[in-house]
Amino acid sequence: MRVGLTGGVASGKSPVAAMLADLGAIVIDADALAREVVARGTPGLEQVVAAFGPELLTDDGDLDRPRMGALVFGDEEKRTLLESIVHPLVFERYAELEASATPEDVVVHDIPLLAESGRADGFDAVLVVDVPDEMRIDRMLRDRGWTREDAESRIAAQATREQRLAIATHVIENVSTIEELRTRVGEIWAELTAV
Repeated sequence: MRVGLTGGVASGKSPVAAMLADLGAIVIDADALAREVVARGTPGLEQVVAAFGPELLTDDGDLDRPRMGALVFGDEEKRTLLESIVHPLVFERYAELEASATPEDVVVHDIPLLAESGRADGFDAVLVVDVPDEMRIDRMLRDRGWTREDAESRIAAQATREQRLAIATHVIENVSTIEELRTRVGEIWAELTAV
């Protein structure tokens, strides 16, 4: 079974992915793969440097992710260019990892930009971690130390809450305690594995 997992920035998607992994899912994390395909020495990093310049590298030769983020999140053209480099490389790694799963496995694709990618219909189920925007902003200010402007620009750069909910087969509201979140994830896992 192929499951898409998504949620906006600061929705709590990562804890949900960890809970699903604890229940037995094979979790493929798009963010981790996006970092992997532009790691030092990769063709992906070479393409990013060719497109955006060597000033986006740290002194050690790694991609300076905060600088890259600041450059692309406020500029749709630059963000689209970055995505045109990274997304095909990530999808290639996805295919490799998914091919290693057995037919009995539940493979969860942790994809922050699933609604934006137009690929939701390629999954047997889509789980959306949902949190009101103002609560997400509060989390970014408190947990990540971002400014309100940074938080709002990250939200504006992603699909709207309504767009994410429109692709959901299951909604996981993450507005309360970790115990309640774990209970909801367990309920959905039971549904997915009962098929």
